[in-house]
Amino acid sequence: MTDEQKRAVVLVSGGMDSATAAVEAQNQGYELYFLHTSYGQETESKELECATALAEYLDVANFLHIETSHLARIGASSLTDDSIEIEEADLDSDEIPSSYVPFRNANLLSMAVSYAEANECDALFIGAHSEDYSGYPDCRPEFFDAFQQVIDVGTKPETNIELIAPFVDWSKTEIAERGIELDVPYEITWSCYRDEAPACGTCDACAFRLKAFQELGDRDPIDYEERPTFAD
Repeated sequence: MTDEQKRAVVLVSGGMDSATAAVEAQNQGYELYFLHTSYGQETESKELECATALAEYLDVANFLHIETSHLARIGASSLTDDSIEIEEADLDSDEIPSSYVPFRNANLLSMAVSYAEANECDALFIGAHSEDYSGYPDCRPEFFDAFQQVIDVGTKPETNIELIAPFVDWSKTEIAERGIELDVPYEITWSCYRDEAPACGTCDACAFRLKAFQELGDRDPIDYEERPTFAD
């Protein structure tokens, strides 16, 4: 690395959106600092495995794994509370899904900004996209615009961190298309909310992912219990 090389923190879940954001950041010339959090989600071991594999694949500068179990103790999400059922996919719903973890992105972005400022990073990447914010309020463009103001006001005067959500106006299909173009290793990513192997194929996360590959006429490289057709 040269002194002039840009640095970026990437919030990496182990899923395909954040993996694509990471490769996009690297493609733009950033040296990568990965932040992965485990918050008691059903598939946290698989997600950590995938995030670690991606870090090795991309030869990142640093990989930081943080336990954020307070989100599970707070509860109110099917991802962290066994008493709440993970719903079957409903791709046409405008309701906030049971998988929403209350204000999760604000928690994760706060840690990521600390990590970025400590390492004198220039940017912070998150892989949120348009089909996220149709149901998740903390994935809306307005949320990221507001959080950029928090970063600007709440860090040192010499700190200049740009919050980048490169796919915020994109569909999952557009992300997959870009990822295939960038040779993102989707075989080492995971999206399923329910299971660590194979993916269930019927939760919202699986459905959006399968639909994206189906619309591109490509086959998702991970294993599924079943592969329903979601593309029109």
